[in-house]
Amino acid sequence: MSTVALVGPSWPLRGGIARTTTTLASTLDARGELAAFFVPRRQYPAWLYPGRRDTDASACPRLPLAKSCFSVMAPWSWLRLARRLRLLEARALVLPYWTAAWAPLDLFLARFTPLPIVSVVHNPADHDSGPVARRAARAVLGRSAAYFCHAAEVERRVASIFPGRPTAVHPLPPERIDMGTARRQAARSRLGVPPDRVAVLCFGLIRPYKGVDVLLDAFAQAPAGCPLVLLLAGEPWGRTAEALRRRITTPELAGRVVSHLAWVPEDEVGDWFAAADAAVLPYRSATGSAVAAQALGYGLPIVGSAVGGIRDVVGDGTTGLLVPPGNPNALATALAKIADPSLRCRLRASVEGAVRRWSWASYAAALQGLIEQLVEREQRILAGTRRG
Repeated sequence: MSTVALVGPSWPLRGGIARTTTTLASTLDARGELAAFFVPRRQYPAWLYPGRRDTDASACPRLPLAKSCFSVMAPWSWLRLARRLRLLEARALVLPYWTAAWAPLDLFLARFTPLPIVSVVHNPADHDSGPVARRAARAVLGRSAAYFCHAAEVERRVASIFPGRPTAVHPLPPERIDMGTARRQAARSRLGVPPDRVAVLCFGLIRPYKGVDVLLDAFAQAPAGCPLVLLLAGEPWGRTAEALRRRITTPELAGRVVSHLAWVPEDEVGDWFAAADAAVLPYRSATGSAVAAQALGYGLPIVGSAVGGIRDVVGDGTTGLLVPPGNPNALATALAKIADPSLRCRLRASVEGAVRRWSWASYAAALQGLIEQLVEREQRILAGTRRG
């Protein structure tokens, strides 16, 4: 029997959550374990989304099996979704959790569908969240029966708040992409990266917790003649774009940064990773990182902060280098080390092993193992209730 009903963002919505949920749906379907995949027609209204837009038709594939039957901000459409879920023969409803914007819908489904809920905890609460968002997260997760996490730190946090409920952890899997020498040379030429420079990529949405300001402070310390160049690509949220543009044109950074301060369409993402020699994740805090998985998939060693899920996928001295968060001096030292070609060569060999270790098949298997734990736990509780 298909065991999983899945509700979450997918095509044409953009971002790491939509890509992850879509790939999970496709993997479960290939394994014969997907009962249904329901996706929203619309997600956020424009006034709630701090970027330019939340759609990109190329960001993830459009799955024929995805059924679009509700809108996140339209409560009258939730009844249709709940009715469809009640008709399914499934053992669990899997819901990604990462933002309070989905909390009202999640709470509605928890109340009006009979399936136990397994939360895929991308974030225990919104990044940079206030008290309202944190309360919303606790309310949704409090109604979940089990938790699937991408970082050991998140699993420990959730288990401490909701003890006794089943949990499991599996990092986001890297998808192996081999660009080849010709693609690398073409990408560097398009982005204007000279052949003799060591390109370090910082990629993804730019938000305060990601520490891009710390990274720029670290790059500003690089001595004259340093071969490093920073590739900075991603959409700044809020009103930080102009400040970033001014910062990267200051004398200490002029000529050291190749930037694209806007959303990167999916068909251009490969150029940025292909042009890079390493990736950098200077986060102040983190739960997991889809960019870390992308970087590993492209074979890049990572210089990252020793926080959250980054510590789970970046081995200090094996697949990358770890530094204390919010410390530009330590980050500058690590970046100077990554400029050494012999170190990068050694790290890239370890990255290959990490890519083989985690896959979407192992991710789906771990999720199914958690559902088995949940079912067994509920059967024990039911048996105990009957005896009582």
